[in-house]
Amino acid sequence: MSSSESAGTTAAKSDDGVNVPRSRIVIASLVGTTIEFYDFYIYATAAISVFPLLFFPTGDSGAALLSSLATFGLAFVARPIGSIVFGHFGDRVGRKATLVGSLLTMGIATFLIGLLPTYAQIGLFAPAMLAILRFCQGLGLGGEWSGAALLATETAKKGKRAWAAMWPQLGAPFGFILANGFFLLLTVWMGYTGSAANDPSHPFVVWGWRIPFLVSAIIVLIGLYVRLKLEETPVFARAVAQGKKVKTPIVEVFRTAWKPLILGTFIMLATYSLFYLMTTWILSYAIGSVENGFLGIPYQDFLILQLISIIFFAAFIPVAGWLADKFGRRRTLMVVTAGIIVFGLCFNFFLAPEIMGQGDSASHGLMLTFLIIGIILMGLTFGPMSAILPELFETNVRYTGSALAYNISSIFGAALAPFIAAWLAKDFGVGWVGVYLASMAVLTFVALYLSKETKNMSMDTLEDEVDEADQEEAAVKR
Repeated sequence: MSSSESAGTTAAKSDDGVNVPRSRIVIASLVGTTIEFYDFYIYATAAISVFPLLFFPTGDSGAALLSSLATFGLAFVARPIGSIVFGHFGDRVGRKATLVGSLLTMGIATFLIGLLPTYAQIGLFAPAMLAILRFCQGLGLGGEWSGAALLATETAKKGKRAWAAMWPQLGAPFGFILANGFFLLLTVWMGYTGSAANDPSHPFVVWGWRIPFLVSAIIVLIGLYVRLKLEETPVFARAVAQGKKVKTPIVEVFRTAWKPLILGTFIMLATYSLFYLMTTWILSYAIGSVENGFLGIPYQDFLILQLISIIFFAAFIPVAGWLADKFGRRRTLMVVTAGIIVFGLCFNFFLAPEIMGQGDSASHGLMLTFLIIGIILMGLTFGPMSAILPELFETNVRYTGSALAYNISSIFGAALAPFIAAWLAKDFGVGWVGVYLASMAVLTFVALYLSKETKNMSMDTLEDEVDEADQEEAAVKR
């Protein structure tokens, strides 16, 4: 056998993931994204439950909540910047080193939030410092997701790329369960039964909320240990060997890949909008006071309902990966997106106070049904994203391009969603929140319609691969 044939055999094995320890890749992509999403969610929970009181005290509780949600959204402004910074190094230096850097950025910022003094202690410096650290959280997450997705897709077996890519997606529900489960245990242990309207001298408000932020340091160390043992992906290694690296990936993306960048941004839009309405906004609407037109469900009760629904999120991500490999990414996502549109138009039926009830009369069963339907749709739309977005871009700009699409979309679908939804629910009624979600899903449906199927595409060439069996069948027909 010639040397070139030998090299081709090795490359083929790498394509199929034979030479790559799958268990290590699964753990590294899953553990890393679980940590990242844990860090992100503990902020989201605190932004609703305690930050309005501690960092944004005003005479108007609604204004304090909106201010707190604004800092929550600040991270989404930082995420595209993070995707450019980490994407540059991911496409220039490699996936492994960049994944370590993004994890450290996110972890350090989260830990420091747990040490912050409050508004009562240092005045306006408190919300300013919170905003800076929230921005740093966004920078880290801006580089995290794409690196984990590439680690999974660029080492996947042929025909199983969506299944391999769903592992980092599971970090989202796992991180959510860890974060909100931690908060639930703390509130039960410390006897905290309400929201930020509680007595500011309550131990949970004074110091209890800090524990999940500080504990994140331990989890980050575990993630670092796993990621430092990784090898570079074979697809990236081949691109380097062939001299395909570019000096400025961000420039190359806008020069040669602007169309997939736009399509990828809108493909992700409905997923972001749905997720942050179902996890962040719904918390504020559900536990908000009856006097302000909200549902007044006790904080602990609602956290339990949310945690139950997130189990369905985790369960349907693998289902989505399987469907995307069997039927294709585009077809699967178009059907799911149509379901999101219908779901959005049903918000008033589920959530209107006169139907759901308020306070002690609020229907927990109806709320749980609403959460489960939305979260199942979330699992089905989120699962294939770590396959379809990387498949839109060439290897030498894949980290930057997929990260940009993912994180630019976060501004429109995640940063703005809780804020817009809170305003719509307060001034126009909860039904208009669903109309907002449906409109975002329509934009995603159009983007999917304009895109092409990437199920059989080679990660090296972006061209469709034909199985040997299909080639033989075509030859017989000829």
